[in-house]
Amino acid sequence: MTILVHWPPGHPGLPPHRHAGPAFGYVMEGAVRFEIEGEPERVVEAGETFWEPGGDVIHYQDANALSDAPAKFVAFMLCEPDQPMYTLVDEDELKQRAHLRAPRPSAG
Repeated sequence: MTILVHWPPGHPGLPPHRHAGPAFGYVMEGAVRFEIEGEPERVVEAGETFWEPGGDVIHYQDANALSDAPAKFVAFMLCEPDQPMYTLVDEDELKQRAHLRAPRPSAG
């Protein structure tokens, strides 16, 4: 499956979720705040790529990293037949797996 995602300035992206299979992306415009379980948060800028393994790994962020400009990226996903493209992760599971999330950047 291939999708084109447009986030307006400051858009928070999807809530924590996971994909049934791997996903590969290319940022076409702006910058995307990207974070998957076990890796530190990072910003992927226009012209750069990202990937995630899918499966059990939680995708925490795909937000627009810019408050004053839109972000646009294309994602190529390998999905299991008859499975949704993504499923949201509930608060209980987020708490149970908190030890797997990379340390958060400190404010200030």
